[in-house]
Amino acid sequence: METHISCLFPEILAMIFSYLDVRDKGRVAQVCAAWRDAAYHKSVWRGVEAKLHLRRANPSLFPSLQARGIRRVQILSLRRSLSYVIQGMPNIESLNLSGCYNLTDNGLGHAFVQEIPSLRVLNLSLCKQITDSSLGRIAHNITNTGLLLIAWGLHRLKSLNLRSCRHVSDVGIGHLAGMTRSAAEGCLNLEYLTLQDCQKLTDLSLKHISKGLAKLKVLNLSFCGGISDAGMIHLSHMSSLWSLNLRSCDNISDTGIMHLAMGTLRLSGLDVSFCDKIGDQSLAYIAQGLYQLKSLSLCSCHISDDGINRMVRQMHELRTLNIGQCVRITDKGLELIADHLTQLTGIDLYGCTKITKRGLERITQLPCLKVLNLGLWQMTESEKVSGMRSEVFYYYFN
Repeated sequence: METHISCLFPEILAMIFSYLDVRDKGRVAQVCAAWRDAAYHKSVWRGVEAKLHLRRANPSLFPSLQARGIRRVQILSLRRSLSYVIQGMPNIESLNLSGCYNLTDNGLGHAFVQEIPSLRVLNLSLCKQITDSSLGRIAHNITNTGLLLIAWGLHRLKSLNLRSCRHVSDVGIGHLAGMTRSAAEGCLNLEYLTLQDCQKLTDLSLKHISKGLAKLKVLNLSFCGGISDAGMIHLSHMSSLWSLNLRSCDNISDTGIMHLAMGTLRLSGLDVSFCDKIGDQSLAYIAQGLYQLKSLSLCSCHISDDGINRMVRQMHELRTLNIGQCVRITDKGLELIADHLTQLTGIDLYGCTKITKRGLERITQLPCLKVLNLGLWQMTESEKVSGMRSEVFYYYFN
């Protein structure tokens, strides 16, 4: 008896279609009525994010997305009101507006005129017209007015990305953290908060975050030049925090790392790359109070072999170490790493100009090593390690 694909039950077809990429999912729905019905099964589209250009009205768009169970949306270009999306997808879980430069507090306010209890993830990165007001209304409209909008209406939000929203200030973060309860209750369930390149933020924002966002797990403060060592005192007692990014925060020094190490943090990941006031003393503090770290990034910091020596004996959990462009690191530092950080799976040595074949040979003997970055490291013909080529940036080990 001949068996044809048309004999398959719709449930089996749906299972097969679920492995296709998004474009092919749409194509199989155009083959025939049976395949269309199978392709519209919600299991086929589970976890898919719809990427939309909102230009002209399309009455069938949102009913089609809802029929397939799609609840995650990225807006690639916004030429219609954002409320058009919110009204069309009342059960939306994730909304990515990254790069929608024309989005304003007013537009956000019209969209979030009522609570959206299903929304968990909101990405407003590079929405440079958003202010504190929007954070209050989400919490009320994205200026400080915008953050008020967020804090007013999105109480169950778990992830918020405000990268390069440069009008956002301490006032807006206060809205998010519930510091202005008369205006907004806040987004107290936030677990992931990105504030990268929010230039108006100061240590007061960190005080608000530490008091109001007790569930926060991941905090990205990279390129926030207004925060300082004093702000680290506030963060040092956030026991739920497991990842902190302070990359290129110019006012963070050894003193700030001391404050973090003296608190109750249980950080798994810390990035202080390009903080040029971080030196060997920070590594001693990390070994004393942040020894549970699994990932540590120190690129372009003023550390030396002495700092490595003060740190490595306590860092038994460390899996990833990024020390690229730390030009004071020599073979002695690599030997210390090879002797004590035996669980390392990845190390970045990009631009470490004082290392030689001897140090590299020790590093490549690490039993768990999978990734080694050697970009900008120059070897003479006589120094080349067997099996490696100097012009390749990354080496992967099986």
